[in-house]
Amino acid sequence: MRRRDNFEAAVAGLENARYALAFSSGSATTANILQSLAGGSHVVSISDVYGGTHRYFTKVAAAHGVEVTFTPTIETDVAKLIRPNETRLIWIESPSNPTLGLVDIRAVATIAHQHGIQVVVDNTFLSPYIQNPLDHGADIVIHSVTKYINGHSDVLMGVAAFNSDEIKTRLTFLQNAIGAVPSAFDCWLAHRGLKTLHLRAREATTNATLIARALEASPHVQAVNYPGIDSHPHRKIALKQHRNGMGGGMLSFRIKGGREAAERFCQSTQLFVLAESLGGVESLVEVPGSMTHAGIPKEQREIAGVFDDLIRLSCGIEDGEDLKADVLQALEKALVAPKINNGNGTNGA
Repeated sequence: MRRRDNFEAAVAGLENARYALAFSSGSATTANILQSLAGGSHVVSISDVYGGTHRYFTKVAAAHGVEVTFTPTIETDVAKLIRPNETRLIWIESPSNPTLGLVDIRAVATIAHQHGIQVVVDNTFLSPYIQNPLDHGADIVIHSVTKYINGHSDVLMGVAAFNSDEIKTRLTFLQNAIGAVPSAFDCWLAHRGLKTLHLRAREATTNATLIARALEASPHVQAVNYPGIDSHPHRKIALKQHRNGMGGGMLSFRIKGGREAAERFCQSTQLFVLAESLGGVESLVEVPGSMTHAGIPKEQREIAGVFDDLIRLSCGIEDGEDLKADVLQALEKALVAPKINNGNGTNGA
């Protein structure tokens, strides 16, 4: 219990919160918050969310009488989507998973609070080192501790941080009643990870920025999603909400050649490991459309920008030039090599 208390206190301090509660996973954190709502409650969420969150919202929340409405443009839509006396929560991921869209937290929170509605921000993609949503008006900030906070791919845990006594009472009861608590050992491991968070976040950001710029310059890439570069449509929000305008270690891009090229790319990387997780010291790659977000109907995925040719990278702390070289050689193998093999070259003779 003491190890959990110590970890919770550390996260609360990093998020400039009065309280934090640790849970057995990021999804358990989401479940506890949604189950704290009364039957008949309504939630407004951005469309581009983690696949597990989407699954809970669409498959589980309805079972206890909570309805979720999704929108790809929450800043402009939130006011008209709010239902008087029904909407209880606004759910934001910023950056979103996997298209790295940003939300002006203050703008959404201002509208929500005018109606007595609380705002939850999933801060997993950035960590408390880069962004503190409570400082921008959010009521609850959550993390999958499994990712950047722990940082070593050996813990499964979630955490929520907030300032309200009422939220603490409500979530503490459910944390205990549902039993969604982490082990003391996992809390110790995650607390250990916090000691190097600032170093890992900086290095991952440096590497992701280097790779994003290389991808932008590649003729094999349709589009790059990374809030740390000036071409990102929400770059001004990053400069306002993120520490020193940092983009974090996550990025995604659309490869030319469709789903087949995306799969070949993932099969061709040597340093980036194919896996659904993120935020560890090692670099990972995945195709969201067939992995983390495969459970979302294709039409809904594409509205949120999750096309079959989208590739997501989690940049670790390896040498940046080595990672860039790995990405560029994988692009060549994914797109140039198949053309040679099917043409009049040696293999086609």
